[in-house]
Amino acid sequence: QVQFVESGGGLVQPGESLRLSCAASGIIFSIYGMGWYRQSPGKQRELVARINSGGSTFYADSVKGRFTISRDNVKNTMYLQMNSLKPEDTAVYYCNKAVTPSSWGQGTQVTVSS
Repeated sequence: QVQFVESGGGLVQPGESLRLSCAASGIIFSIYGMGWYRQSPGKQRELVARINSGGSTFYADSVKGRFTISRDNVKNTMYLQMNSLKPEDTAVYYCNKAVTPSSWGQGTQVTVSS
C-alpha cells in the first residue's frame, strides 16, 4: 500500500523558513517523479514543485527562487526547503507522485503570519 507522510509544517512569520519532509512507503520511490502540492481554503490543490527520477526540477512561478525541492532515494524521502515565506504560502502541503497520484496523505499545515 502506497503511503506518503508529510511533516515539518508550522507557524512562522513572513520571511522565515521551513523545511518539509515527505516519507514514502509502498513504492519503488527512486523510479517515480514526485511533487509537492498545496491547498488553501476555498482553492484547488496546486502543484508547487516537482522533481523527476533523475533529479530535474520544476517550480511554480509563485515559489521560484524561494523554494527548493530535493530527494533522498536511499531514505525514500523528499524535501521542500521553503525560504522567504509569504502569507500567501499559507496552505496544507502534500506530497505525491507527479504523474497519476496515489491516495493523498494528511498533509502538513504551513501558516505564515505576523
